[in-house]
Amino acid sequence: MALQDISSKKFSSFGFVNSDKLQTYAQDVISKYDVRGAQSGFAISRQLSGGNQQKAIVGRELTREHDLIVIYQPTRGLDVGSIEFIHQQILDNKKRGAATLLISYELSEVMSLADRIIVVNSGYTIGEVAGKDAVREKLGAMMMGATTKGGTE
Repeated sequence: MALQDISSKKFSSFGFVNSDKLQTYAQDVISKYDVRGAQSGFAISRQLSGGNQQKAIVGRELTREHDLIVIYQPTRGLDVGSIEFIHQQILDNKKRGAATLLISYELSEVMSLADRIIVVNSGYTIGEVAGKDAVREKLGAMMMGATTKGGTE
């Protein structure tokens, strides 16, 4: 849960890991993101179900300090309640002023979370639409390769 930050002052001092801080952090993420299958905060990630692995990773990354986060398919395979919770965490991240690059195949997810939508098809930017102006049919046409005038509207 904290491998990327294990040598930071947050979890260690003079090269020694503070297991209490590490355990507290892990418990907070497990509790907040409803990661199931981790008894008392201890579990081998690969032994968790796919959905719980997904929630642990999203929780770990969203709780780290960052100015930009790239999120790819954050809710794939999750139940409806978990999807709504993760979406709210992404929106809260945005409110804190952190930039978010969301890559998702779920059009409804993109439309509900994005300030700006850029459609890429076969490696080319097809068009750009403000999130509030997004229309499902227009985005669908762009996803099939129909370009907008000048690349943006």
